[in-house]
Formats: sequence, C-alpha cells, structure tokens
Amino acid sequence: MTPTSLSIPRGTLQLAAHLYLPTDFNASRRYAAIVLATPGSSVKEQIGGTYARKLAGCGFVALTFDPAYQGQSSGTPRDLESPAERVADLSYAIDFLDTLDYVDATRIGALGLCAGGGYAVSASMTDHRIRALGTVVPVNIGNARRRPLASAPDKAIETLDRIAQEVTAEARGEPPVRQPWIPDTLEDAQAARITDVDLLQAVTYYRTARGHDPHSTNRRHPRSDALMLGYDAFHLADLLLTQPVQVIVGGASAGTTGSFEDGHTLAGHARASEPIFTVEGARHYEMYDVPAYVDQAIQQLDAFFGQHLGR
Repeated sequence: MTPTSLSIPRGTLQLAAHLYLPTDFNASRRYAAIVLATPGSSVKEQIGGTYARKLAGCGFVALTFDPAYQGQSSGTPRDLESPAERVADLSYAIDFLDTLDYVDATRIGALGLCAGGGYAVSASMTDHRIRALGTVVPVNIGNARRRPLASAPDKAIETLDRIAQEVTAEARGEPPVRQPWIPDTLEDAQAARITDVDLLQAVTYYRTARGHDPHSTNRRHPRSDALMLGYDAFHLADLLLTQPVQVIVGGASAGTTGSFEDGHTLAGHARASEPIFTVEGARHYEMYDVPAYVDQAIQQLDAFFGQHLGR
C-alpha cells in the first residue's frame, strides 16, 4: 500500500504527512479516520507507517506525520521535542481530516504509540473531535525523563541549570548541543557497556536497517529536555479524558521503558477504559514491527475502533 504524501498547514509551519486509504477506497463514501501520534524521535515512515498501513487495510483512513521541528516537517529550532507542540500537531492534523469530503468528522479517532500515546492522551482531553483513543505501549514522556532522577532530586535541578546555560549560549550565537536519544550504533552501545535489553532493542530498531529512516536524526534540541521534565501526559485525565480508551501493552516484562506501568496508570485514569490488552511475550520495541505482535495489536484496535467509530 503506497501512501499519498502531502503537507498539512500548521499556522506558519507545514507538517509532512502520509495518508493511507482503504484498499477498496471509494471517494463517494464517508470513512472513519484515525490520526497517529508517533514516538519521540520517530518519523512517519517508521512505526507510524506500519500501524497506519495496517489500519487502512482494516478499512480506516489513516494519517501519520512528522512532528513539527522534526523529520521533513518545517520549524526551527530543529529536533525540538516539545510536548505542547506535539499535542498541537494532532489538532492541526484533525483540522486537515475535517476538510476531506470522504472523512466523517464525527468518526475520528487517535492512536498513540510510545511517547505518542501520552501526547494522544493530552490531545484527547482537550480536543473532543477525537471520539476514541487507542494506545500501544504508551509512555508518559515526563515520567520517563524524571524517573532516572527520582533517587537524586537535585539532579533534576542540575539538569535544568545546565539546559539554561546551553540555551543562553545558543541565544548568543553558539550552535545548540543536540543530544542523542539513544546510541547511534550497536557498537557505540557496546562501547558504553549498555546491557539493558530495551535500550539495545531501541538501537536495533531505530539505528539499523530494521527500522532506520534517514529523516530520523536521533538528536534532540537541548530545550527538549526541560520541556519534557516539566510535562505530565496524564494530568487531569481522570477529569477530562471521557472518550473510550484502549490500552495495549507488551507482556514479556515490565522492562525499563515504563510503558507497562504507564499503560496501567492510563487505564486507571480513563473513565471509559476498555480492559487492558496484553500482547504476551512482547517487549516494548517488539511492538513496533514484529508481525506476530503487531498483528495482535491491530486485531484489537480494529475491533475497538470499529465498535466506537463504525465502518
């Protein structure tokens, strides 16, 4: 299935997007549509494309895009991971879907993947054009950034002080120091004596031929860390998240990504959560592209979105 490449207006910026249409697409029909929120550092050709393609195969219009400031989308500073901007991206994407004659604006859902799961939660709380929310291995990126600092609270303050110095230097004309999300190669991970299974699987997915895309830089602007540290994807979810929610987690191990715990926390907050669906044997990054695991998730999402958005 070859997607349509397009550009979505986002104020003064443009979001580079791929639109996937059902196999038996008929322009005279009105379809349910699903907008996808991808993981931090990820672009539309990676996990977002995998899930969008399969959802289109189930009969939905599916839209995936590069976040503003990343990939082929516009915006400076480059490689900025701003939770507020990521959430706003989703509303602009829905604006675009609302303009399509073959999309039923009353039947739009969202699917959040990894950190995109948290962003999709935030968007669903305030944009009720999203009628149903699915998440696969959802991560509250704020928790993920704060968790390593929990045993030493002063480290968070030191981190913010360091970022302040870096952005001050940038304001005065120095190039920003972009940090890698993960090691650039398995050799780098080995040299750093990294043994964590989840981190190694992240490297295998993002930085080898398995899932690598040249538009995913594996870098984040220094402002990103400060913005993520102060973010809570689930804040007010118990009050404002009223849509049906389907949480999907991997069941091989809780792991170190936090998605297992965050998935259960999300289900506890959501007023209308379906029972959590656990893909037995799968670790976090195996839910990105391992067919046996992805297909289980898609089968569950197909049933969930079919029930709440219709066909």
